[in-house]
Amino acid sequence: MAEETNNTDKKQEKTRKKSTTSKAADKTTVKRAATKTKAEKPAAKTTARKPTEKVQNNDSWSLLTDFDIHLFREGRHFSLYKKLGAHVREWQGQKGVVFAVWAPNAQNVSVIGHFNGWDRNSHPMYARLDSSGIWELFIPDLGPGEVYKYFIRSNNGYEVEKADPYAYRTEVPPQTASVVTDLEYKWSDKRYLNSREKKAGQSQPMSVYEVHLASWMRVPEEDNRSLTYREMADKLVGYVKDMEFTHVEFLPVMEHPFGGSWGYQVTGYFAPTSRFGTPQDFMYLINEFHKAGIGVILDYVPSHFPSDEHGLVYFDGTHLYEHADPRKGFHPDWNSYIFNYGRNEVKSFLISSALFWLDMYHIDGLRVDAVASMLYLDYSRKQGEWIPNEHGGNENLEAIQFMKEFNEAVYQKFPDVQTIAEESTSWPMVSRPTYAGGLGFGQKWMMGWMHDALTYFQREPVYRQHHQNDITFSLYYAFSENFMLPLSHDEVVHGKGSLLSKMPGDDWQRFANLRTLFSFMYTHPGTKLIFMGGEIAQPREWNHDSSLDWHLLEYNNHLGMRLMVKRLNEIYRNYSPLYDQQFVQEGFEWIDTNDSANSVISFIRKDAKGEHLVVVCNFTPVVRENYSIGVPAAGVYQEIFNSDDTVWGGSGVLNSEALETQEVQNHGKDQSISMTLPPLAVSILQFSKSPKRL
Repeated sequence: MAEETNNTDKKQEKTRKKSTTSKAADKTTVKRAATKTKAEKPAAKTTARKPTEKVQNNDSWSLLTDFDIHLFREGRHFSLYKKLGAHVREWQGQKGVVFAVWAPNAQNVSVIGHFNGWDRNSHPMYARLDSSGIWELFIPDLGPGEVYKYFIRSNNGYEVEKADPYAYRTEVPPQTASVVTDLEYKWSDKRYLNSREKKAGQSQPMSVYEVHLASWMRVPEEDNRSLTYREMADKLVGYVKDMEFTHVEFLPVMEHPFGGSWGYQVTGYFAPTSRFGTPQDFMYLINEFHKAGIGVILDYVPSHFPSDEHGLVYFDGTHLYEHADPRKGFHPDWNSYIFNYGRNEVKSFLISSALFWLDMYHIDGLRVDAVASMLYLDYSRKQGEWIPNEHGGNENLEAIQFMKEFNEAVYQKFPDVQTIAEESTSWPMVSRPTYAGGLGFGQKWMMGWMHDALTYFQREPVYRQHHQNDITFSLYYAFSENFMLPLSHDEVVHGKGSLLSKMPGDDWQRFANLRTLFSFMYTHPGTKLIFMGGEIAQPREWNHDSSLDWHLLEYNNHLGMRLMVKRLNEIYRNYSPLYDQQFVQEGFEWIDTNDSANSVISFIRKDAKGEHLVVVCNFTPVVRENYSIGVPAAGVYQEIFNSDDTVWGGSGVLNSEALETQEVQNHGKDQSISMTLPPLAVSILQFSKSPKRL
């Protein structure tokens, strides 16, 4: 497709997640080894001590069975979070913690922490005899709250102190140690989960409010701190419910060292960030969303990880999680490392992480970040900076296989959730089943629509007549995938300005344009996503270090925008023609795309039972009276929504009276109506024999 090529939106993706590592010193560990970058060798080897003797694992306290090891090696163990890491248990009448970590190239591994004064020799671990590379140790008299790391001495002499890759909890950044914890929580969302299960596979509305937790709302009276998880449960849940969104989506909550990465540089794939509270606090937030009938989607980042020394990079003195060759293992755009998807143990790690959030945190969906960077070996690389696959092509065959297995595992265990791909190229069948040759995602972000729509709306209305194709082109491929229409965080950062600031004209026209953009989005086929702040028409660009400008709701234009987005959510949820067939051609029909001279388009949205709505979009500030439109049925049409309503801050050019059809052929239809087109606005008309305004 013209706007969905391999280069489409690469610049947008390249600007994201540029910052990677925490600069703060680690105050919880003793002397640290030099930080590794790319594929360089250790600067110097340290003196090695005698390797810990490999002994037969004591099955009475180990959590791992031979079958676990078999699945792990085959890349098919998807509940490793129950086996590796730190787990509180009782053995021979003693309560303690079982530690288990994968470090196959280590000479020695020991558990260090506050409990032993960070002594590297105090608690050596045992290597399993099965050559799995897993080290284990049971330490009595430890329990939840214990702070720890693994000290690893590699076979090559490299020494490092690592956080636990499978830790459920971490210290609050900039501290980097892991924390022993349990995930016990009394959930009360059974009704929601039962409803989710019953609706699986059915056509459903899905309008998503995308949120960066640290900056949605802050507390200025307390040094501008972010809200805690429990404070968000009090404020954010009520707001999202009032706005009638069906889902909320969080930018990554997995632990990350540097806040400026917005969470996209993950070090704790099994731990919600401790910045806002405990794992149970995060569970409480999700539970409250579910009790309010709202689904929760998490951004998930299996595409790359940061170079912070305490993380996954060069984990056991070798490139364990990443490729050794920087042409495959290092991401130049984001100064981060790329997972080795061909290594079975790494696949088990990543898929286990995905299922962990769905299982232990009741998450309703995963939006997978930067899929394009995973699909292409030459993504953002020049000639000579990448290695072709075995067939000489640029497709990352191992990553493709990983994504298929990831989606198969998710939908096999949780058929009522969604996986969503952020994928900006023309790669085919991203949201088609793996058995049909697809990648297996449930939905795909429609990046081409976002690019074209914003390009169109940034033009002065007088010039739009020459660019009608920008606003109609998306419908030529709208049903090739299960598309989600995003107006995401990527479009309001790095000098791009806010959505409102992109709109041309004076204040009235800017607000009218934004109302029209939102209205066109909600009537276009596909699910919806709006990044926080857009719904209140925030004028300034998003800043991850400050709160949204909630004071703007004191002004009618901003309050009106919020009320209109709420109304669009209500209409989308309550009128089945807008969602029942949103992924198939049968749910959409053009009336007219050819009135470019007036910058007007009109179309029909239909459900499977034959109900329909007529949508008319006027992309200029000119009021057009007695505008004739062909319609599919004889009777009466009632305007149920008009983005020019004074309630939203519009000029109030409405079609308040019922519009009766006439036997006049137009646009290939036997019936037509005559209506007034409001300026820079969208009208939604419902067919009815007995008109009644909603």
